[in-house]
Amino acid sequence: MWALFAILSAVFAALTSILAKVGIDGVNSNLATAIRTMVVVIMAWGMVFLTHAQSGLAEIGKKSWIFLILSGLATGASWLCYYKALQIGEASKVVPIDKLSVVITLVLAFVFLHEEFTYKSVIGCILIGAGTLFMVL
Repeated sequence: MWALFAILSAVFAALTSILAKVGIDGVNSNLATAIRTMVVVIMAWGMVFLTHAQSGLAEIGKKSWIFLILSGLATGASWLCYYKALQIGEASKVVPIDKLSVVITLVLAFVFLHEEFTYKSVIGCILIGAGTLFMVL
């Protein structure tokens, strides 16, 4: 089931890029990010209440709060940079560079989470990096 959600995530991320590129025309990138964020907040809280998950709010530990807040700050910074890049660059060049996050995530998962870094991971990172360079040059 995780693979289906991952594929849907990729499809929605692709739609996000195209819709954002069209929608950001003539709009300040920070304002556009704020509008997008409000829609995401409404959708996320809607799903929390729809699935009756709000009762778990009180059970979240201090460590989880800290890391979820840090993750939110990283997401905000990513979105602000992404929208600015989309506003001044071509989507076909911005998006592949943004997807270098896959390579960076694999490296960070190896360093900080001590996840396995296999030959397959190394080859994948090299191919993604090379493919990104090939697409944007």
